[in-house]
Amino acid sequence: MNVTATLPSRLAAWRDPAVWSKASDIVAVLLALSLPWSTSLVGIFGVVFVLTMAPTIEWRAFLDSLWRPVSALPIALFVLAVVGTLWSDAPWGVRSYAIGPLAKLLVLPLLVYHFERSARGMWVLTAFMVSCSLLMVVSWLVMLDPSLALKRDGVERGIFVKNYIDQSQEFALCAVVLAFPIVTLLREKKTWQALSLMALSASFIVNMAFVIVSRTAIVTLPLMVAIFALLHLRRRTSGTIICIMIGVAGLVWLVSPQLRRTTDTFFSDYQLYKEKNSATSMGLRLEFWQKSFRFFTEAPLIGHGTGSTRGLFEEAAVGTWERASSQVIGNPHNQTLNVAVQWGSVGILILYAMWLLHLMLFRGQGLVAWIGLMVVLQNIFSSLFNSHLFDFHEGWMYVLGVGVAAGMVLRAKSVAEVGESAAAPA
Repeated sequence: MNVTATLPSRLAAWRDPAVWSKASDIVAVLLALSLPWSTSLVGIFGVVFVLTMAPTIEWRAFLDSLWRPVSALPIALFVLAVVGTLWSDAPWGVRSYAIGPLAKLLVLPLLVYHFERSARGMWVLTAFMVSCSLLMVVSWLVMLDPSLALKRDGVERGIFVKNYIDQSQEFALCAVVLAFPIVTLLREKKTWQALSLMALSASFIVNMAFVIVSRTAIVTLPLMVAIFALLHLRRRTSGTIICIMIGVAGLVWLVSPQLRRTTDTFFSDYQLYKEKNSATSMGLRLEFWQKSFRFFTEAPLIGHGTGSTRGLFEEAAVGTWERASSQVIGNPHNQTLNVAVQWGSVGILILYAMWLLHLMLFRGQGLVAWIGLMVVLQNIFSSLFNSHLFDFHEGWMYVLGVGVAAGMVLRAKSVAEVGESAAAPA
């Protein structure tokens, strides 16, 4: 074998953008597979994705793509966080640390650009669904035998890794996303395929009902299902589905002690907070929201600066440690207030513009548009009770879901436009 003769061909293959593009696709799949399981792997694969994508970039087209709102607004939010360090009173270490949660937004434009050119975006979305399905099976096993949990400190019921909030977000998203292909298959009279996906979707919901579920998912899941019914079902069918949902939800609530305990805490937490100022979960949220709104009114235009939240709560803390009014936190558990405290109305404007434009991008028909729409809506709804865009797990769900789906939608539009141009008479 002539090693000298094969060396140039190997070097040529190494420089081939198509090779690097496929490598980026594979890394994105690995990122999606690891997201339900590991934070470290997600960070590693995120960096590797950027590195493998770099040789494929056509810089003029890439720089032009960054000016599109789908990419420009996430970048603008990150830039605002960087600039916001200039008027913050927090220590510089705190300011720089507060920028970190927004850094992942910079990957979103790269995903959009890459999957606008790659035809393998569905690999990534499917990989996430498969990984969540496997996690759901493991969750049942951990419920039956808690010693199987990877976590050793503070083991939660049915949680193999991470926490019940992250797991509920994944399962709720998968359950609702599957509704679209189920209805499509039923309309095409592909009954067995539809029943298979229906069983998978129901499995996610049953796990949340009988193993563990977050209160955020209890609120957001019905809203997402209702939106599906309104968008994709006839009015009479939508009414029937909603009535069935209410009946099933009532039945599940009666037979699931776990679900009853979770829903009962809504009322007991609120009552303890109002009567005794106790630091319950709901009480703390109400306390954080009230104080955060006050902080916002003190600096309504550009906020108090990046990383300022914890210092403001320290100054406002009152009472002994078991009281809600004494608690200090750097995250007010509401995305809008988190942005408002640090960057004021300017930050709110950028955040809402990003959400709105991402929603508008997914107005079309088809599975990919539906997935993108649900990713954005889930983030908006759940961010009423959390800062999920800045949280690691839910933030990466948004970046990966919107980035890949947006790239696929833009690619489909580009292909359609080329086809229309070719078909147009000379």
